[in-house]
Amino acid sequence: MQQAGSVVSRLGSRLQVRPSAPCRSLSCAQDVLHRTPLYDFHLAHGGKMVAFAGWSLPVQYQDSHVNSHLHTRQRCSLFDVSHMLQTKIFGCDRVKLMESLVVGDIAELKPNQGTLSLFTNEAGGILDDLIVTNASEGHLYVVSNAGCREKDLTLMQDKVRELQNKGSDVALEVMDNALLALQGPTAAQVLQAGVADDLRKLPFMTSAVMEVFGVSGCRVTRCGYTGEDGVEISVPAAEAVHLAAALLRNPEVKLAGLAARDSLRLEAGLCLYGNDIDEHTTPVEGSLSWTLGKRRRAAMDFPGASVIVPQLKSKAQRRRVGLMCDGAPVRAQSPILSPEGTVIGAVTSGCPSPCLKKNVAMGYVPYEYSRPGTPLLVEVRRKQQPAVVSKMPFVPTNYYILK
Repeated sequence: MQQAGSVVSRLGSRLQVRPSAPCRSLSCAQDVLHRTPLYDFHLAHGGKMVAFAGWSLPVQYQDSHVNSHLHTRQRCSLFDVSHMLQTKIFGCDRVKLMESLVVGDIAELKPNQGTLSLFTNEAGGILDDLIVTNASEGHLYVVSNAGCREKDLTLMQDKVRELQNKGSDVALEVMDNALLALQGPTAAQVLQAGVADDLRKLPFMTSAVMEVFGVSGCRVTRCGYTGEDGVEISVPAAEAVHLAAALLRNPEVKLAGLAARDSLRLEAGLCLYGNDIDEHTTPVEGSLSWTLGKRRRAAMDFPGASVIVPQLKSKAQRRRVGLMCDGAPVRAQSPILSPEGTVIGAVTSGCPSPCLKKNVAMGYVPYEYSRPGTPLLVEVRRKQQPAVVSKMPFVPTNYYILK
């Protein structure tokens, strides 16, 4: 990779990024990439731009990847995640629509409460992971992955049309808001200075619409992709730069890019769609059984239930596990071996942990090898290294949960 992508190159292929520039041809790939409302803001602040899921996004800024990662753990960082797909589902049958596509119990969500859920297919495979919030304004607010944008939109739009043809009251709106993630132990303190709402009353996985640093109509959700306390702010696109600049004026806040976001989520044991979970992975295999609503399990009324629910009792043949490894950093697709040297699985994500000063990874192994503490081997550059199955998250999470 070129210089702009060198940090990501060291992290491995799991980010699936490429440098946005330079280009060898007159028709530069950068010209066809989507740009967030903060594109020029990133350039002005030294952002090194790369192509990611069809978007031009900063992989890092002037700080090193490790310094940016640690700053997020110790203070707070601002991430541009405007590439994520944001949609609203309206109508009396909005819950019916969403529950026909996901595994979660959407009907039980309280006003302004959200949940992580999964789109699944009839074979039990995961089509995408997403957050669904029961907005008190009378709609569902849905955030899903940019890399699955067209697939997710087609899935939801097709189901909307199907239900509408049957007389159901449901509609879908694609939002053009920007999305900013403020993550880290001082995030709430920083944001509190710009809002009238008491953020102490906004626990993990809840949200509220409020004015933020003079910008009205922002939806603030207490969630994130780092394992730290923090928020994601859906902000009108025209006001995104104003809001980012206001947050950045606080010395606690630094800009962070894709490189830090990836190592932070891996330390927190969070999946990257397309690497750690995909259409050939069931929720049980992916160690995501907790996303299956209790009522939905009993009713077996979600896509792939006939495959997924029996796995809860019979134990899936393979499981996603955490690994801690010695030696050279472990990368995606590295073979995982039994202590006897037989290949039994593969790594899906891996990097050196800036916090633990050890190599951490995720991967899939047969169920009988999935117990924490199980000694295994990983192969890196044709050399075998010791590894041990470890509980996730690797670094304790710090979500804000009311006692």
